[in-house]
Amino acid sequence: MLKVCVLCKQQGLTAAKLLVESGLNVIVLEARDRVGGRTHTIRKKEVQYVDVGGAYVGPTQNRILRVAKELGIKTYKVNISQRFIHHVKGRTTAFHGSFPPDWNPFVLLDYNHLWRTIDEWGKEIPEDAPWKAPHAAEWDKMTMKEFIEKTCWTKKAKKFAQLFVNVNVTSETQQVSLLWFLWYIKLCGGTSRIFSVTNGGQERKFVGGAGQISEKLMERLKGRVKLQSPVVRLDQSGDSVTVETLAHDLYQAKYVISAIPPGLTTKIHFNPELPPTRNQLIQRLPMGSVIKCMMYYKEAFWRKMDYCGAMYIDNDNAPVEITLDDTKPDGSFPAIMGFILSRKATALTHLSKEERKRRICEYYAKALGTKEALNPVHYEEKNWCEEQYSGGCYTAYFPPGIMTQYGSVIRQPVGRIYFAGTETATQWSGYMEGAVQAGERAAREVLCTMGHISKEEIWMPEPESEDVPALPFPTTFLERNLPSAQGFARFLCCSTFLASAAALGFLAYKKGFIIRV
Repeated sequence: MLKVCVLCKQQGLTAAKLLVESGLNVIVLEARDRVGGRTHTIRKKEVQYVDVGGAYVGPTQNRILRVAKELGIKTYKVNISQRFIHHVKGRTTAFHGSFPPDWNPFVLLDYNHLWRTIDEWGKEIPEDAPWKAPHAAEWDKMTMKEFIEKTCWTKKAKKFAQLFVNVNVTSETQQVSLLWFLWYIKLCGGTSRIFSVTNGGQERKFVGGAGQISEKLMERLKGRVKLQSPVVRLDQSGDSVTVETLAHDLYQAKYVISAIPPGLTTKIHFNPELPPTRNQLIQRLPMGSVIKCMMYYKEAFWRKMDYCGAMYIDNDNAPVEITLDDTKPDGSFPAIMGFILSRKATALTHLSKEERKRRICEYYAKALGTKEALNPVHYEEKNWCEEQYSGGCYTAYFPPGIMTQYGSVIRQPVGRIYFAGTETATQWSGYMEGAVQAGERAAREVLCTMGHISKEEIWMPEPESEDVPALPFPTTFLERNLPSAQGFARFLCCSTFLASAAALGFLAYKKGFIIRV
């Protein structure tokens, strides 16, 4: 009999690797005809290789960096050596740094107050139990849309805050819980870490593609991975777990690790039935919506214009709102990567691939100010909304009210079944780093249950990567203490009123309307 059966994604492979290294008999069942889950590297002559799924890695993502290093996979830095672009109302502004500058002091105060509030409130939230935060009930009732309306004063800050949500969790501000979003950003190191390229979550990519990690893990597991084996039934009514696939293959295992998105477990028949709270939870966690797009050109013409390829395109009609340079590290296969996010992914999914390509090129040409953007040599895209064994990307999100009511069971085992999706991580949830942490944690839970390790060894800290060290994001005294735009406006109004009152009083005194007694 098998000791452990793993329902596979990338986190499932890392769990299996740890269990095999501990001497256990393991089998991994993968629904697709490939491994990797929400990472997927395509190889063809037009692109050499391209990551159409998860791709980026950076400082503090130490587990995935460790696994990649063990497998001999190197990283390279995403190009941001030239200027960024912010294209809004038909006008392009070039700048350096992660966040677009603004001349309006009220907008700057709004931005500062927004990032500061998200980071400060996030500090109150326990990484492993956000439902226990002091303001959990209050924040879980609010959507990010309500939070943005209350926190931001200027239209520009509200618009950028919406983009910040769309980009990071591929969902709309009215769809996600404030509590969940604050927790999610905290797990990724805060607003600067998650959104930055340099020293942030998008600093690097893997040479040869992120898909290699799962492929090489599969090689190391030496025949233990069964492809095209979607699981449809888990029966733990006896002393072990019977696992049945769609092809009616049967496996017996002492334990099962489910490393699939929570919502996809609704495709599995459980005996006994899942506990009520778990059963309710998995029906309430939608996946984000995104189409990842790579536009290839004959040359990286944007670099000649002193642009790095990173763009924020602020236009409701633009398919892509954020881009990065996706040229290979040796300068070959020049490309710009862009995301069609959330509501736009849903709205544009009915168009043909060629029509999406045309619309994207039109807005690249407007933002870059050159018709060269209209003439790509190749186009690749991946619509994750149509993937039946992912259900969307990047991650499952929590709507209002779900985290406090159901969230406590997200990692809770059900009998002999353990859960390891990236959504269960307590660091970089939704990322490859979160996937590795979740997989290894679930594997250690099984090892602990079997008596191989102590309970204290389940949650293991990870040493910092020597190759990709993290630097702090220092804040200035002004950033920590500046008022909000609303507070500054109230101060100005009050100051103006007092100054006006004093001036009127002085004038009245001079005119004799006020007599000294």
